Amino acid sequence: MIALNVLFNSYSLILTYFSFFLPIRAFIRLETDHIPSGQDLRPIPEETYNSLDELARVVDVAYCVGSTGLQKPFQCLSHCSDLKGFELITTWNTGPFLSDSCGYIAVSHSPSPNRIIVAFRGTYSITNTIVDLSAYPQAYVPYNTGHKDGKNESSCYNCTVHAGFFTSWQNTRSTILDHVAAAREQYPNYELVLVGHSLGGAVAALAGIEMQLRGWEPTVTTFGEPKVGNKAFAEFLGKIFRLDEDSAWRFRRVTHVYDPVPLLPLEEWGYAMHAGEIFISKEDLPPSVDDVHFCEGPHDARCISGEGGEMALAVALHDSASLAADAKSRAGWADAESTEQHDMPDGHTSQAPLHVQESAIKHRGLFDLPRRFIPSRYQLWELLFSHRDYFWRVGLCVPGRDRAGKGWWASDL
Repeated sequence: MIALNVLFNSYSLILTYFSFFLPIRAFIRLETDHIPSGQDLRPIPEETYNSLDELARVVDVAYCVGSTGLQKPFQCLSHCSDLKGFELITTWNTGPFLSDSCGYIAVSHSPSPNRIIVAFRGTYSITNTIVDLSAYPQAYVPYNTGHKDGKNESSCYNCTVHAGFFTSWQNTRSTILDHVAAAREQYPNYELVLVGHSLGGAVAALAGIEMQLRGWEPTVTTFGEPKVGNKAFAEFLGKIFRLDEDSAWRFRRVTHVYDPVPLLPLEEWGYAMHAGEIFISKEDLPPSVDDVHFCEGPHDARCISGEGGEMALAVALHDSASLAADAKSRAGWADAESTEQHDMPDGHTSQAPLHVQESAIKHRGLFDLPRRFIPSRYQLWELLFSHRDYFWRVGLCVPGRDRAGKGWWASDL
């Protein structure tokens, strides 16, 4: 009950913040609203598109670890059969919490490109996602390369990172580094590739920084990566991966329109996005090569930082507060009734009967509606789980996956 109370109070404050400081029109989406088209953004070449398409399947396989299983040589219930020439080295799974980590290390041989691959899994839990992303930052000191002159690029002044992400990396760091070092010795000409999804993308970022400072020169790709640290950290990451240069990026942060997770944790909590963003502007899957674009800098308004991402975040936070309130009611802290009270824009309180027509939603702010009247496409269950889907629907290894192919948690919406 204490945990529910903390969750309810925390997100009531978040809801209040957005209600006061964001215009209500940001939370209204009419059927005629236009999804950002990525117009004037630099398109990605087909080679990059094919790489991202494959890596989306590679990281999906990580969800088999700790659930249905990933076995040697490279067998699972997800996309393993699509990934030709893959050989599993090892898996790891330290537990289900944010301070834990899960994933696998593999090598890919011909006909696939020659690579050493480290894949970091995200989270299964909606509740853990909401609570985990509100954690406080901690001071960050990167891997020391051993330079004594104080001018080496491993200095990260005034940097902070999310405490949970950092602990997750620390808990599995030695295992991963030992196996990667051995693989690099066995396959000296293979490219080192890191890929992570959701919270696993944040851990992949921290791992990538250390490997870059070690001189291993990894290529890092993340899908739906949340903010990892503060502005100083984001600039540090951009510097060591040279994301301000026109040459091919070796850190690619892939985002998807209306995915709220890359906007969390909030800037007001001391977090910032880093550069290297590649934006998918098409809402439905699969996107075409014309729907995927390079973004400029860490806050390109034509990408996830724009109106679509802001709306998704606001709705997700609103619905998380509603979920907490529902849980509080079910726990006996309040009487559940057939009507729900909610604040109107003019400051009055209104009761909405259960027969309210969905068409009314088109003319009202989403913050003005009880949770049950928000269309399913806006509800947190879909927002925080559909963010998993980049290029491909998540495979059969995920608990609760709709095997009929209708999308995440279709029976719950």
